[in-house]
Amino acid sequence: MPEPQSSSPEPAARDAHSHAATLKRLEKSSGSLAAQAITRMDETLPWYRAMPPENRSWIGLVAQAGIAAFTEWFRHPDTPQAISTDVFGTAPRELTRAITLRQTVEMVRTTIEVMESAIDEVAAPGDESVLREALLVYAREIAFATAQVYAQAAEARGAWDARLESLVVNAVLSGEADEGAVSRAAALGWNSPDHVCVVLGTAPEGDSELTVEAIRRAARHAKLQVLTGVLGNRLVVIAGGSDNPLAVAKSLIGPYAAGAVVAGPVVPDLLAATRSAQAAAAGLKACFAWQDAPRPVLADDLLPERAIAGDPSAREQLVEEIYRPLEEAGSALLETLSVYLEQASSLEGAARMLFVHPNTVRYRLRRVTDVTGWSPSDVRSAFTLRIALILGRLAGGDPQT
Repeated sequence: MPEPQSSSPEPAARDAHSHAATLKRLEKSSGSLAAQAITRMDETLPWYRAMPPENRSWIGLVAQAGIAAFTEWFRHPDTPQAISTDVFGTAPRELTRAITLRQTVEMVRTTIEVMESAIDEVAAPGDESVLREALLVYAREIAFATAQVYAQAAEARGAWDARLESLVVNAVLSGEADEGAVSRAAALGWNSPDHVCVVLGTAPEGDSELTVEAIRRAARHAKLQVLTGVLGNRLVVIAGGSDNPLAVAKSLIGPYAAGAVVAGPVVPDLLAATRSAQAAAAGLKACFAWQDAPRPVLADDLLPERAIAGDPSAREQLVEEIYRPLEEAGSALLETLSVYLEQASSLEGAARMLFVHPNTVRYRLRRVTDVTGWSPSDVRSAFTLRIALILGRLAGGDPQT
């Protein structure tokens, strides 16, 4: 036998029945409420008046959809509905780029205020408190729906930006940077700083997005512009805004994993950043040969290790910046430096071999420092000078080298 039906209607049906008059009046006044909301926006929101007509019309449709969705929601308060689809689905996706989240909140607040001010006129006698309470609950739901729409748009934009940034970083690292890479960087907010350098190191294990965000936080604190990404096991940072690459590396070193961190030389722009990236990559490859290397370390401080490891740019730099200037300064400087290094950095020993006074040797070594920027009395600099002399002799002795 069928179960006996209750003499009283279900709660939802009872509510819909008891507020039928209010619902009917709400349906009838929805158009005028939407028009009032648009008028209020035009009067109180300067950004709305400044918008092009097309965007204003879309906002009008959103307001109408919001009031219509409230009417339907009031009809079936216990039925779950996708408010974001009902309200914001009427507008194109581009609208989330045309108006900000703050402006959307102001638009929703204005529409809710218009509806709230009309409660006494719209509600049937005795239903004022019911309609007001329903509007408060609906306002909460529409606020969550607004946040969801903008969160989804931000996630989509963030994913696209991450792919775009990865393309730029990879182009710089692979030597394929061109005007297209510059345009992509500009779309990411890169405003072409005068000084650019590349910092390379090992990426930490775990979520690469957290690592990238940590780099951005450190860059904001150091007032630097950065383009960054994790490529394989390497964390790459293209930094702009400082002419001191070592200071840049020190300010960004926190998110890097243990191991060497190498800063390439400063270059004038993003197109030239490939040169800095290649120097940093060669330095990272050769850094393990210098066991006492500081962290971080400049790629230029690793010139001898890079040259021995086969980096042609390091070899050329050592010859052009050390050997050639010494050669042009006169044979006495080259001869004195060579003898001094061969005599285990002994002034007296070099003086005896050269048949000159030790003060003469001392003077010539100071000239070497002035010409090259490397001091023969420093152990590390002496090693660099020795490698430069070897490479210079090889280049001078064999024209094909």
